[in-house]
Amino acid sequence: MRPRHIERHLTERLGWLRPAVLGANDGIISTASLVLGFAAAHATHGTIMLSGVAGLVAGSMSMAAGEYVSVCSQRDSERADIEREKEELNSDSLGERKELVAIYVGRGLDPDLAGQVADQLTAHDALGAHVRDELGISEVLSARPLQAAISSATSFAVGASMPLIVAFTTPEANLIAAISVTALLFLASLGGVAAYTGGACITSGALRMTFWGALAMLLTAGVGALFS
Repeated sequence: MRPRHIERHLTERLGWLRPAVLGANDGIISTASLVLGFAAAHATHGTIMLSGVAGLVAGSMSMAAGEYVSVCSQRDSERADIEREKEELNSDSLGERKELVAIYVGRGLDPDLAGQVADQLTAHDALGAHVRDELGISEVLSARPLQAAISSATSFAVGASMPLIVAFTTPEANLIAAISVTALLFLASLGGVAAYTGGACITSGALRMTFWGALAMLLTAGVGALFS
């Protein structure tokens, strides 16, 4: 007997990839911009480092809380839709069958075959069929609040630590140039890795992150220069 072939799809990574990339991107951009803003305002090296560390801690907690609340809201909506679907199956099973048949006809099946598919899937798992095919909710793409929160907080801290390490090891005279160049390199690398992991164009991913990072750092440095 041949072993069962198990396919791995890129969508399975969405539960952790999106919050991880978002967290690391925010960590690099916000911390590098914060450091540049204070450096442009001619703050002392100690003040710059303190602001960067405070930004890392606050940002990590903010990312975790934001992702958790956001994904919890998504999960609550999914659960409410599932409960509503369960009630509709109990009160109007014939109407729900017609909905499934219409969905399968819309996907290319002829009406007779669509009816057979709907009947067999309903007999096997009626609620599962409607949750998957009518609501578009699957196990792979379902909301996972804790996973999203941990991914965001951890990746933010990792991203934020990169410009902080550069700031800690660079003399004040070269701080602005060093942070600017290394932060853009970090962002380009992150964009490329994220695009590769998600099966997208590496160059486009790197350029997108680099552009928005450069814009954020330029504006923040400009604000710091106004108060110097």
